[in-house]
Amino acid sequence: MDVNTKVKKSFEILNDKGLHTRPATELVKCAQIYKSQIFLVYQGLNVNAKSLLGILMLAATCGAIIDIEAEGNDAEEAVNAILSLAENKFNIHF
Repeated sequence: MDVNTKVKKSFEILNDKGLHTRPATELVKCAQIYKSQIFLVYQGLNVNAKSLLGILMLAATCGAIIDIEAEGNDAEEAVNAILSLAENKFNIHF
């Protein structure tokens, strides 16, 4: 793939308590696997998906729609991994 591949998609926060510390930590761990730059956009805030503090600043609640923007040679793979993680409630089930 081209190094400058850009991918934009969205996901909904399905966790009852929103994107709090535990799901945010899972998201950061997932994002850090990839070389691409990955950003989350919500209510005008644009944060690095590899930054726990940045993600927590979004204060995204259950039902929030978050945009993912990734750029790099593994951008599509990174976005799809995060979408899958979000669909699985960031591996938090209780």
